[in-house]
Amino acid sequence: MVPHFPGADPRERASIKRDDSTGTPARPRPRSSTRSQGRQTVVAACCLVLSLSAGALAAVPSAQADPPDPAKKKKELDAQIGQSKADLAAASDQLGSAITAYTNADAKLKVVQTRYAAAQGRLAAAKAADVVAASKLAQAEQALRAAVADVEAGIQQIAEKRALAGRAVRSAYQQQNSLVGLSIALQGASPSDVATGIQVQRNVFGIQGNAITNLNNAQAQLASKQVKVAAAEQSAAAARAESARTVKEVTELTQQVAADKAEAQAVTTEKQVLYKRAEREKNSEQAQYNALLAERTKVEQVLIARARAEKAAAERRKAAREKAERDKARREGRPPRPVPNDPDDGGGRLSKPIDTYITSPFGMRYHPILHYWKLHDGTDFGAGCGTPIRAAASGRVTDKYYNGGYGNRLFVSHGVIGGSSVTTVYNHLSRYKANVGDRVTRGEIIGYVGTTGYSTGCHLHFMVYQDGRVVNPMKWL
Repeated sequence: MVPHFPGADPRERASIKRDDSTGTPARPRPRSSTRSQGRQTVVAACCLVLSLSAGALAAVPSAQADPPDPAKKKKELDAQIGQSKADLAAASDQLGSAITAYTNADAKLKVVQTRYAAAQGRLAAAKAADVVAASKLAQAEQALRAAVADVEAGIQQIAEKRALAGRAVRSAYQQQNSLVGLSIALQGASPSDVATGIQVQRNVFGIQGNAITNLNNAQAQLASKQVKVAAAEQSAAAARAESARTVKEVTELTQQVAADKAEAQAVTTEKQVLYKRAEREKNSEQAQYNALLAERTKVEQVLIARARAEKAAAERRKAAREKAERDKARREGRPPRPVPNDPDDGGGRLSKPIDTYITSPFGMRYHPILHYWKLHDGTDFGAGCGTPIRAAASGRVTDKYYNGGYGNRLFVSHGVIGGSSVTTVYNHLSRYKANVGDRVTRGEIIGYVGTTGYSTGCHLHFMVYQDGRVVNPMKWL
């Protein structure tokens, strides 16, 4: 018996949820229209693995079985794939966004930390300048106080000297009499008395001259001290202004440092959150990828077994034809003629399902975050939604169902072509035209282009299985 996909045993068909609808298009998840071609290929490269994560391929129902409700089928499949997380392409987008956000937060944190360190340096310098300015202000104010005290003392001294000079002048004025010396002589004073009187008069006038000189000196000193006071006041004013500037700068820088510190803490917290998110997405994607690889291996084993069974059946058919030819030749009395393999109606080649351009070829793609190579397991043909899709060769429709990654899918088995079992798969269909179990011919319309599942736009993702393994479709087209 030809093996089927997991869960496709006829006894288990009641539990298999299939989509045998003829075209209720699934609503695609919105995707960025600016995604690069490289990301598109990464998403497409995951499609094979992704489709199998929903519980493997649906089974082929018997010709007599009624198709299940397609709406119920889609609802249960949507629940089975967890709405979005089971899709590796979506996970790649989420992971890319998380990594980008984390990188931006890290760069922002470095900028904030640099600004914070610079503000701290300016604040330290401002505080040091404030200390110097305060010291200068204290010295200037002390000098000002000393100068003011000197001026006050000078004013007091001038007042005293002015009083002394006044008394001397008044005395001298009173003594400035030319008869003093004559009166002394006329009174019969002795020569010594006359000399004494003259000396007194000289002393009086000497005291007067000294008083005036001292007064002039005191006034000159007072003027000098007043100049010093003015200079001290100017210096004190400059020191007060400098101190005020440094106090203002220290206040502003203190506020800036506090704001930068708060921002740095906020960005650090954001960075930690984004880092955890990125790690969570990365680990989730890695786990999903590992699980999908295991699922792909399991399903490929089924396809390989099916291919072996098909090839064995083809050999049996050929052996039966050879026996019939030998029997006929014996009856006709002639040598038996060579018996060809099963006809493949195309010379061992497949036709293009759509006559259009290729948007993404089959091949390996490097994952920029997980750092490993992944396979883009088909060839993408660009076409508008609703464009007819034609069978690449004659065969039988074996499966059709909806998958979160591939959208609406259709499988056609072409039997053995050129010695290999060949199955073609058509993905992201907007609706079906062929049903499971139908025999289709080369070029027959079997569905229509769509963008169901995780797709960036209308296109056909065309896949070829050769002997149960995915191969480059272009080697068959």
